[in-house]
Amino acid sequence: MAFDLTIRNGRISNADATFEADIGIQQGRITAIAPGLPPGREDVDATGRWVLPGGIDSHCHIEQLSGMGVMCADDFYSGTVSAAFGGTTTILSFAAQHRNDSIPEVLADYHRRAAEKAVIDYGFHLILTHPDEQALREHLPRAVRDGISSLKVYMTYDRLKLDDYQLLDVMDTAGELGALVMMHAENHDMIRWVAHRLLERGHTAPRFHAVAHDALAETEATHRAIALARLIDVPVLIVHVAGRETVDVIRAAQKLGAPVLAESCPQYLFLEARNSDLAGMEGAKFCCSPPPRDADSQQAVWQGLLDGTLGVFSSDHAPYRFDASGKLPKGEATTFKEMANGVPGIELRLPLLFSEGVMSGRMSIEQFVALTATNHARLYGLAPRKGSIAVGADADIALWDPQRVVEVSAGLLHDNVGYTPYEGRRITGWPTMVFSRGRYVVRDGELLAARGSGEFIPRGRPGVLRTAASCARRGEFSELLGLKPACGCDHPD
Repeated sequence: MAFDLTIRNGRISNADATFEADIGIQQGRITAIAPGLPPGREDVDATGRWVLPGGIDSHCHIEQLSGMGVMCADDFYSGTVSAAFGGTTTILSFAAQHRNDSIPEVLADYHRRAAEKAVIDYGFHLILTHPDEQALREHLPRAVRDGISSLKVYMTYDRLKLDDYQLLDVMDTAGELGALVMMHAENHDMIRWVAHRLLERGHTAPRFHAVAHDALAETEATHRAIALARLIDVPVLIVHVAGRETVDVIRAAQKLGAPVLAESCPQYLFLEARNSDLAGMEGAKFCCSPPPRDADSQQAVWQGLLDGTLGVFSSDHAPYRFDASGKLPKGEATTFKEMANGVPGIELRLPLLFSEGVMSGRMSIEQFVALTATNHARLYGLAPRKGSIAVGADADIALWDPQRVVEVSAGLLHDNVGYTPYEGRRITGWPTMVFSRGRYVVRDGELLAARGSGEFIPRGRPGVLRTAASCARRGEFSELLGLKPACGCDHPD
């Protein structure tokens, strides 16, 4: 058998096992995994390297207009280049519908932009802000048929939020279609009430962002989102979980059998609210929603990742420059309510977790792979094509040097943000070669993939919706309401 590429003598880790073998690749797919494979036309010696599935980042904002009307700093070129240098080979970004936007036009626009620029593979989640009859009965079903099998809704932000009645309509439609609902869970009125009083009293500095976004706002909205999901037995995923109480609420609901999943992100492991308490506007660099909390919440998020309460680890890369185009629309006079929300992290997501999770001994390499690749693929309908090193899968592979030590600086990174909230942090372990569908994307610090060489990956039904638990319905109640099984089956109950 003649291979286009072989990767030999490496230590391979999937979510379920670690072993030594060679990998043979033909036409972008893995066709053989065994010791002693013959060299391919291109032969890579992975001695001393960890050979891992390419990362999947299922929560990132690329070339997206925010709810505040601010454009992200990264387009689909700089964003995917940065992702690739951090070991990520597939992103799921957001296609954002704003109130008056046509969903088909929104999706066509994002497809065009990504196809012209992306250097790695990509898919989309639809942000839904106007769930009228046409959106729910015509446009959303078409998007799901076209391979966009997840959508995001907001419980906060004036221009994005849906009320509970609308959320139930969206969940019900998603259940019928076999799509996964992602929820930004914060109580809008709690935040608005606190923020109004802070501003009245002249408390405008970045550090007051965390005060306004009190942890209770996240916990209450999460509890409410779970209750809505339980009412009609439709799975939801709570995104960017930050606080201890929120982790506890999700864990308790899961133990009761509630259809709730959850993710967290680097900022909730490595940043705290106190980081935003800096002179002038410097603290704005650390502000996102929900905000990082404290050391106790960091430990709760770590535990949630380790015990499976939080099943995926994403970046929530929301890149805004530290100037009038992003964080500081009014310069030094910008209040915490006016600055763009979000922090960059698409390139450092994997190295941070590899260093502080795997190399510190806190988690196994198999847990790392599950949290950063395999669970994303299964959850979002990318498996078995993505997320593991297996015969038949795309050859999306990253070679990691576990001994390489890197001191983080903005100049090291490849995004278009100009700063990083992790400046000066020392990281042990770094991806040195990255392959997407068997082609070099990154090799020893050099970008080798061409602009526009990434591909849109249509996704199937999210894996969580195939489980027996998600088929369960509550008999007479569901029949009376005309609810269909979330799994898409023809079960009467």
